[in-house]
Amino acid sequence: MNGGSPIRVVVCEDDELVRAGYAAVLDAQPDMAVVGQAGDGAEAVSVIRDLRPDVAVMDIHMPGLSGIEVTARLAEPPDPHPVRVLVVTTFNLDEYVYEALRAGASGFLLKDAPLHELIAGVRTVARGEALLAPAVTRRLIGEYALRIRPADPAPPPVHTEPLTGREHEVLLLMAEGLSNGEIAERMTIAHETVKTHVSRILTKLRLRDRVQAVVFAYRSGLVRQG
Repeated sequence: MNGGSPIRVVVCEDDELVRAGYAAVLDAQPDMAVVGQAGDGAEAVSVIRDLRPDVAVMDIHMPGLSGIEVTARLAEPPDPHPVRVLVVTTFNLDEYVYEALRAGASGFLLKDAPLHELIAGVRTVARGEALLAPAVTRRLIGEYALRIRPADPAPPPVHTEPLTGREHEVLLLMAEGLSNGEIAERMTIAHETVKTHVSRILTKLRLRDRVQAVVFAYRSGLVRQG
């Protein structure tokens, strides 16, 4: 998303009425523009690759390819400007969250969430931040990350820059599931300072968003259990 340009959104949902409703609500926002829609998985891949939106609102259960499969395909090969995926589903099951995050999703909301949460969710993932539904507990990212953490700490990605002490502290608090505001309060620093630290962490570690940063913290052994 650039400057004052609207957030370009593609809505992927097999239920035509739900899809039309999401599109109408999002397109009515002054800072958003729904540029495309898809009713099945194959169409979703095609539309998203053609239109290159900022955010794809993705249903998990669609004909053909599932939303998780679509998300995974969009993440390969690595893209310097990846489409951020906000998964919306009726299923509040941990495994769906794990698989969606593994596939590269940046956010996860339930379909019964109020529409204002959907709108806020699109804005959140468009900014490069992670989003989990309020019904999905804070510990979920950590548990997901532990599932894929190797026995020995993994080395950092190649060509990364070392973090400063402050950035390292912010990364650890992100891994605890704290928001920018909570990190600012915990560290007694300004909210904008936290945003700057988060941005530098993502740049230095060559990570896409906060989800990847949290997973990196666990997989690299920076966060330990027990």
